[in-house]
Amino acid sequence: MTAKAARSPKTLGAFALLAFTLLWLGFIILLPLINVLVTAFSQGLPPYLAALQTEDARAAILLTLLVAAISVPLNAIFGICAAWCITRFEFKGKSLLLSILDLPFSISPVISGLVWILLFGAQGWFGFLLRDHDIKIVFALPGLVLATVLVTLPFIARELIPLMEDQGTDEEVAARTLGARGWDIFFRVTLPNIKWALLYGVLLCTARAMGEFGAVSVVSGHIRGLTDTLPLYIEITYNQYDTIGAFAAASILAGLAIVTLVLKTLLEWRFAGELAASRRH
Repeated sequence: MTAKAARSPKTLGAFALLAFTLLWLGFIILLPLINVLVTAFSQGLPPYLAALQTEDARAAILLTLLVAAISVPLNAIFGICAAWCITRFEFKGKSLLLSILDLPFSISPVISGLVWILLFGAQGWFGFLLRDHDIKIVFALPGLVLATVLVTLPFIARELIPLMEDQGTDEEVAARTLGARGWDIFFRVTLPNIKWALLYGVLLCTARAMGEFGAVSVVSGHIRGLTDTLPLYIEITYNQYDTIGAFAAASILAGLAIVTLVLKTLLEWRFAGELAASRRH
């Protein structure tokens, strides 16, 4: 009886904590998601499909995918290079480099977009050069890519750095001793060891890139059919009282997020040990 009495408060406390967590997640995440889907299909399937088949909607979806398709590989290349430099070399300013790498996590996405306006806008530092050569960066695809790259910069590098530090350099040194060249070491030793952490970081980076609003809103110029990504299109459509169109587009983003979550969960389940090592600090 005493043992049961001693365990009961802990059991009840754990149950209450779990119930609160589930209720809070349901209220913050599941309820809005359900509301998006219910509203999107509130008038049936034909209006839903019609809302997604408009020229502006198709352009927004394609632009969102294009921006992500350009930004994520760029961040993957940068993430691998940054992780390699930080984990394989010792140099002055290493801690400063790590702090700068985390800066996009702490600054507002609006500021992340504003910096490109200050650099490449008509009145920016390089605006006159771009104008003289008829080159458009802001209010065009390059500006959207730059803004997205900046806000998603740390995701892949931050997944790789702990794992590469944990793995050390023994296998790479052994390969070098056996006569392997630099690229052979990378593709045959380093890349296979980090591939799942790299994929995990790519998934997170892709989800963030497709859902980015603040930074791309600043540099887009809101040109319908040309520079409006899916999040921007949702805002514009909703402000025009096209509820079905806005929530239909939002359901696409929600669907992409769910797909990313499923892939992330499968990845964590299949390669739990390696991914745990990649996030150990």
